[in-house]
Amino acid sequence: MSEWEALMQRINKLNRFKKKNNDFIRRFTAGVKVIEIDATGRLLIPKDLVLFADISKEIVLSAAVNIIEIWDKEKYEQAIDDATVDFADLAEDVMGQDDDEDGIS
Repeated sequence: MSEWEALMQRINKLNRFKKKNNDFIRRFTAGVKVIEIDATGRLLIPKDLVLFADISKEIVLSAAVNIIEIWDKEKYEQAIDDATVDFADLAEDVMGQDDDEDGIS
């Protein structure tokens, strides 16, 4: 929750008089829900999010630094396969720049 709160603090600093910022905020926060683990350690994904993510039967939990992504297994594998071809270029674009004080663009 602390990661989410830190991210929301950054988002709350966006200029709401810019249409693209409002559009981003609306889409980024669409479907946001607090979900708790039940007594047996299970997590129930709300039906609307299952439909949105097009989750069928098998899922993948993917650690993305400080968040966990829940993917339909086939869609995840396809996304990874699609990204493999351009990963070197993507890595250079994202990590190879000195735009920020930490060197990450």
